Amino acid sequence: MISRLFFASALCGVLCAISVTSVQAADCKSPISDADLVKPGTLVMSTNPTLPPLQFVDSSGDLKGMRVEMGREIAKRLCLTPEYIRIEFSAMIPGLQSGRWDMINTGIFYNEERAKLMEMIPYEDQAISISVAPDSTEIVASKEDLAGKVIGVEIGGFEEAKLREIDKDIQAAGKEGLDVRTFDNFALAFQALRAGQLDGVVSIDAVAGEYDARGDFKRALSGLYPTPVALAMKDRPLAEAVLKVLEDMKADGSMKKLFDAYALALPEGDYAIR
Repeated sequence: MISRLFFASALCGVLCAISVTSVQAADCKSPISDADLVKPGTLVMSTNPTLPPLQFVDSSGDLKGMRVEMGREIAKRLCLTPEYIRIEFSAMIPGLQSGRWDMINTGIFYNEERAKLMEMIPYEDQAISISVAPDSTEIVASKEDLAGKVIGVEIGGFEEAKLREIDKDIQAAGKEGLDVRTFDNFALAFQALRAGQLDGVVSIDAVAGEYDARGDFKRALSGLYPTPVALAMKDRPLAEAVLKVLEDMKADGSMKKLFDAYALALPEGDYAIR
């Protein structure tokens, strides 16, 4: 008798759980129409997973990191299935414009020129760093100390633009310019630094800090050119829906919890499409 009662109770629990799940699925209706998505019912996002701890591939081949988690939560709150496309940064904006993905979620730096091409929502503050080999004895205490050095950087991004700006400033001061080497992604640049082919690599503060903490590379300079980082979308309806999700995440504390988990400061002020 006891076993029958237990079985009946367990069966009821399973059926009730299924019923609740079905109701929740039925109630979860996305505010985004299929016409405004690359793939029906799916939020397709591009990312360049070479930036630990914000976006990277772990030893099992899975995508991890703060921005990856944030994108999945955005999709969940929009009642959409998250899907990531791993792609080099140089293809991000052209791919968005041609409709290959719905959103760039790779920590793209905000600027007015980009905002003319896309709907951008700044949500994170970042700056850039200079990393050197762990056994380097070179003193790099200022940008001027980079004169004559071979520096690697990912091609086509904010970091390359600022590195070339540093090069011009150094040459304008009458010093030897930089030898700027570009790579398809940051992982390749750091591999070249590890192999002794470079004197340093430019990346964002969070990445340089992570490598420094691991003992992989020393962070020589940091906090250069602080600039907002954004999500980017092609269409306004999706941008407005994502904005609402970010506002909700900030209001319920989940955004701060996510940032705290990665030792990032949550920017003050309201989110806005720019």
